[in-house]
Amino acid sequence: MMKEEEEEEEERESGLVRLCIEAASESKESIEIWRRQRRTLEKMPTPLAEALLRRLLRRRLLSPSLLEVFQQCIEEINLQGENFVDSEWMAYLGAFRYLRTLNIADCKGINNSALWAISGMDCLKDLDLSRCTKVTDAGVMHLISIPNLEKLSVSETSLTVEGVKHLSSLRKLLLLDLGGLPVTDMALCTLQVLKKLEHLDLWGSKISNSGATFLKTFVELRFLNLAWTKVTKVPYLPSLSCLNMSNCSIMSIFEDGYCGVKHPHLARLQLHGVSFTDVHEALSFLDPSRLSFLDLSNSSLCDFQFLLNMTALEHLDVSFSRMEDDSVDLIGRVGANLKFLNLSNTRLRSAGMESLAGFIPIIETLILSHTAVDDFALPYIGMMPSLKVLDLSNTNVKGFCHMLGNDQEEILSLIALQNLTHLERLDLKETQVRDGALQPLSCLEDLKFLSLKSDFLTDVSLLFLSSFPKLKYLGIRGAVLTSAGIQSFNPPPMLKILDLRDCWLLTEDALLSFCENHPQIEMRHEQFDTGSTAQIASGNASSAHGTSRTVQLKPKWAKMSSPPSRFQKEIFMRGGSIAERNY
Repeated sequence: MMKEEEEEEEERESGLVRLCIEAASESKESIEIWRRQRRTLEKMPTPLAEALLRRLLRRRLLSPSLLEVFQQCIEEINLQGENFVDSEWMAYLGAFRYLRTLNIADCKGINNSALWAISGMDCLKDLDLSRCTKVTDAGVMHLISIPNLEKLSVSETSLTVEGVKHLSSLRKLLLLDLGGLPVTDMALCTLQVLKKLEHLDLWGSKISNSGATFLKTFVELRFLNLAWTKVTKVPYLPSLSCLNMSNCSIMSIFEDGYCGVKHPHLARLQLHGVSFTDVHEALSFLDPSRLSFLDLSNSSLCDFQFLLNMTALEHLDVSFSRMEDDSVDLIGRVGANLKFLNLSNTRLRSAGMESLAGFIPIIETLILSHTAVDDFALPYIGMMPSLKVLDLSNTNVKGFCHMLGNDQEEILSLIALQNLTHLERLDLKETQVRDGALQPLSCLEDLKFLSLKSDFLTDVSLLFLSSFPKLKYLGIRGAVLTSAGIQSFNPPPMLKILDLRDCWLLTEDALLSFCENHPQIEMRHEQFDTGSTAQIASGNASSAHGTSRTVQLKPKWAKMSSPPSRFQKEIFMRGGSIAERNY
């Protein structure tokens, strides 16, 4: 589980429950006390038991023998990526009486013999074995003995065509993930008996247009993934709501078998990296008014006229495409319901943003990174009051612009974002924003994530970055920060992560001092191998005994994620005071 998800889970737990779980998972000694109370644990409510199990797993306090305590109260277990899970663990899991969902994806210790322990489990309905590369056709014989299995993921395992054919015995399957397996047309023909199938993942398979015709027998199919296959024509599938044909060459979608009576219910279409023979012809059999999700990223399209009737679009990704300012006007015409828009790495300029102002009223995520937009686009972005995520990284934004006819007078351009009262994430990496330009951002009280990376920033910027009441992540990478500046920095009250990578003037002693004064904040810098402040402080105890470990500023620049700028090198060689420079 990702760290952000763990934090959200802990926030959902009530105060008393959180304290109980914290006490129960504090140490091995505390575990030994309560594990003896077997009857009490067997009566533990499932949500509480699962929360405790997850906490023990995160703290590496869970052992195979301890699993026995949870046999009567656990319904779902997620062990994804835990390489210590092996046959011994599976032996205990096989005795769980009410286990419905088991995720052991990416567990390198799982092999065919380990699956024997769960064979015949009539309670198990959802099993994920994705990327368990030691699972072969022999392991399938254990899987087909699980009578009520409804969801099975075996993508990127070592199953062959013969193993895939045996899966036809699992007649109750609703979801089958065969991604990355050598599924042939004949193997797909064998699976036609799975009449209840709603989700079928065949990415990277050997399916051809001939095999794709068998898909028409899956009358309940809602989700289909044919990415990275040789399929160029998808037959008419009226029940389908999500189709992924990324990295395919497409001739037609739903043309074969279409009678003109009923349009498919397609709502999500993923076409990343596709090439079209004729995009208008290929999409002509879709009902554009139903489509809410469209991914056209990394495509070679330059004609986007087909967007005109897609009035239900909520998610549109045209990143890395050839979209220009003129085509952006088409997005504005169908933008009434748009919540997510990715225009990164396109040919967009600030003039194109004018076409969107006022026409995407409920947009929540706008990604403009690696485009030519500059400060003149900011007033148009400021007319999108629902924005929560804004990415302006690697653009021409400077944070100020000049009055028309007066090149001497500078106006702070980020002031145009002050109306974005719901903004939670702002990315300004690799822009030319300077210290004073950050001042207007202090009005963004809901901001939780702010990322900056520029050698135009100095200690002065830290003064403006202390006032965000909800900020949890702050990145000031590549800035010309000094040890004195970081020691005097008063971080926002909710800050959890401070990313100072590439700030090469900071000394190790200054960073350790900051960590000691603010132990709740995770520090990220090249001098630390770990994100744990506690480990950093304990691992560098010698600093407390007067041992100075100032960073050697000889050209160790190759070790950094990006080398210092010419300006930084010049200041270093002169030994001048960076914070006092006005540039």
